[in-house]
Amino acid sequence: MRIGELATQAGLTRDTIRFYEKIGLVTGRRLDNGYRDFPPEAVPWLQYVRTAQTLGFSLAEIARTGEELRDAPDTAEALSALFEEKIKAIDARMTQLAALRADLVARVGTGCPLRAAG
Repeated sequence: MRIGELATQAGLTRDTIRFYEKIGLVTGRRLDNGYRDFPPEAVPWLQYVRTAQTLGFSLAEIARTGEELRDAPDTAEALSALFEEKIKAIDARMTQLAALRADLVARVGTGCPLRAAG
């Protein structure tokens, strides 16, 4: 299918698909007339990419794990493992942000808020 049809079916723009192609998330072949031709499997894959981004996964994470998921004997189990890893990363980041917030709160109203807290 051509890029316009893929964009419509996947709910993305042509520019987004071109970008994904450039970074290797999706592959299309060039026809003799120069048009891109994508396989039908590109539609669910791009929908997966979009959903994964919505869930906080970076394009690098999606690219890194995409092949693993396609070859996983139990995709649901593999996805659950990825989600658990992401939750741990979010929890760690929330802990860091809470510590940063506490430090900032402690500095509010001090003579020099950029001075080392003591």
